[in-house]
Amino acid sequence: MSSIEQSVDVNVPIRTAYNQWTQFESFPEFMEGVESIKQLSDTRTAWVVEIAGVRREFEAEITEQHPDERVAWKSLDKPHQAGVVTFHHLGPDTTRVTLQMEYDPEGVVETVGDWLQLVRLRVRGDLERFKTFVESRGDETGAWRGEVPGPHEHGGGAAGTGGVADHSPGDRGPGEHHGTGTGGGHGFGEPVPPRTVGQPYPADPDLPPPGGEPLPPAGRRSGEEPPLTPGPRI
Repeated sequence: MSSIEQSVDVNVPIRTAYNQWTQFESFPEFMEGVESIKQLSDTRTAWVVEIAGVRREFEAEITEQHPDERVAWKSLDKPHQAGVVTFHHLGPDTTRVTLQMEYDPEGVVETVGDWLQLVRLRVRGDLERFKTFVESRGDETGAWRGEVPGPHEHGGGAAGTGGVADHSPGDRGPGEHHGTGTGGGHGFGEPVPPRTVGQPYPADPDLPPPGGEPLPPAGRRSGEEPPLTPGPRI
């Protein structure tokens, strides 16, 4: 099994970056080798991709989704893969988008491609093109703001909730149903990790946690009151 982790800093608010990532049918506009994605439901998509000259078709399921924080998924067919995208507030108009993915190369061609880091380079390029795509527009093409509880929440496998805040033409693609899908699930026979794929996240202690709140000043934990200012000496 191969692991990938890549990040890109996007000069748009965290809400804009997250909203655009929920528009899966737009992925072919900036993802190399993704021929098409069809939204089957709030939590299921059908993909047609090409990697190292090998064409694959598979379905994927969203296993966890929280607005402005994270989107996790797993494939339901070969090629087996699972991943999570997290969104980190760096400033009012700057967001770090981090993609972590695990996948199982199939066949000699795909294994060789993995050794040549073809997939890693492609993922890096995809994130850079996502950055260009969303920054050039200045806003998102649509948004889906529903919640999909992860397998670690509510006993796992909970139904996706609605809570859709944005009803734009691009919401999850045409003709979608809001908040009716099912969450939870497993990738490679195991639950998609609730907060990361691979090593504990974040590895960089200076990276803000997923979501819209910036880190507190250095030396003070989140929620901790600032130190008192000494009064005048009597």
